[in-house]
Amino acid sequence: MTVHWEDYGNFETAWCPGCGNHAILPAVKKALAACDLASHQVLMVSGIGQAAKAPHYLRANVFNGLHGRALPAATGAKLANPELTVVVESGDGCTYGEGGNHFLAAIRRNIDLTLLVHNNQVYGLTKGQASPTSGEGFLTKAQPEGVAAAAFNPVLVAVAMQAGFVGRGFSGMEDHLTGLIQRAIRHPGFALVDILQPCVSFNKVNTYGWYKKRCYELPPTHDPQNWEQALEKAREWGDRIPVGVLYENTRPTFESHLSVLQGGPVIHRKVDLERLGRFMESFQ
Repeated sequence: MTVHWEDYGNFETAWCPGCGNHAILPAVKKALAACDLASHQVLMVSGIGQAAKAPHYLRANVFNGLHGRALPAATGAKLANPELTVVVESGDGCTYGEGGNHFLAAIRRNIDLTLLVHNNQVYGLTKGQASPTSGEGFLTKAQPEGVAAAAFNPVLVAVAMQAGFVGRGFSGMEDHLTGLIQRAIRHPGFALVDILQPCVSFNKVNTYGWYKKRCYELPPTHDPQNWEQALEKAREWGDRIPVGVLYENTRPTFESHLSVLQGGPVIHRKVDLERLGRFMESFQ
């Protein structure tokens, strides 16, 4: 069976004209098709926000979680049915703000799922207040004197914690982003792709022009298995911003440690009601 990216459907979106999400959506569809994944084999999980609407606009299994709670829902789904390809897609506020602790837990566990973060450095759905990745001094209606906190660097944190796969993409480089997402999906273990995505409505600093002057593809000489080198590249931000695979390793996945999964997906097994009854009675 040959999978075409058009098989994932074409739907009208509610995003602003010019939003970076418009380029990320086809990149995701093309990456899934390139991995030869039919829509019924894919589960898209999201939280709340403009980025979290992305799974609504493609034909696949979809679960919309609470704000910041997409990763635990995706973890449960993956453990129940490891045969599913599970992709989490949400924004920087949802993932690194409300969902920050779940982000750290997913890295530590190395659960086999792909996390795509639309990082526009604002809360785009709730009218542009600062997010964890907003730069110091960034002015918003909610922060009229500028952001006082240091910006959260998600790729640096992920590399420092030796996540299974850490990549950074830019929505203005769609072909490159497609290949990056494809590689992340194929990685066995937790894979982060932080996607720089301009918000044309609320972020007038980190624009397409701003990123195009700064983003450059990591050269072939970069070794993603070299942790020290990856840390150096993950710290690089400002006049030059590297995009591509920053870091990758072959840590055992979380699922491989669970003996209950060695007999196949739990979802395919029948419930032993007698045994369940005895277990419940043991609490009396």
